[in-house]
Amino acid sequence: MKINTAEFIISNSDVSKCPKDILPEYAFIGRSNVGKSSLINMLTNNKNLAKTSGKPGKTQLINHFLINNNWFLVDLPGYGFAKVSKKTKSIFQQFITDYFEKRQQLVCAFVLIDIRHEAQAIDIEFMNYMGESEIPFCIIFTKADKISKTKIDSHIAAYRKQMFANNWEEMPLYFVTSSTETIGKETLLNYIDEVNQEVFKNNSGF
Repeated sequence: MKINTAEFIISNSDVSKCPKDILPEYAFIGRSNVGKSSLINMLTNNKNLAKTSGKPGKTQLINHFLINNNWFLVDLPGYGFAKVSKKTKSIFQQFITDYFEKRQQLVCAFVLIDIRHEAQAIDIEFMNYMGESEIPFCIIFTKADKISKTKIDSHIAAYRKQMFANNWEEMPLYFVTSSTETIGKETLLNYIDEVNQEVFKNNSGF
């Protein structure tokens, strides 16, 4: 799939105010400073679409972008370590969980993980929440250009081991990406395209 148009639609912190369009949505979320904005900009061929910042916690709202006029890319706030007040962080958590548990248009979430680091407890905990809540998701490992192929394989294996230890029967589908080198772009967009085709064909994705 090629992204021809990517249009910002709305930012808000109230799930009831999200777009009413019955179109499939793909939510992107990850720990603060995981490279989420850079990945979104790489996927959409628009370096200014999502706001990038050296300071974690730049995204503080639910951001909807209409892609090719037939699906939504949703940019969600990061979890953990953002330099915001405890009150703000608790609000983050509430509207993030509201989005995941109430948004019927959501067909898949992408949990972004920085591949440079070994398995982080906060990522495992978040994925456990997603699994327990039966929210469909895939993993996107980011910043693959920063370490060797051997280390990438080692860190993915470590996540697999941790997830099996947390009673997962299998590792969720995952993608290895680099915004700098555009690694994984085509594979990820093709996956979204395949899911969209199933949703539109069945007309029962929601």
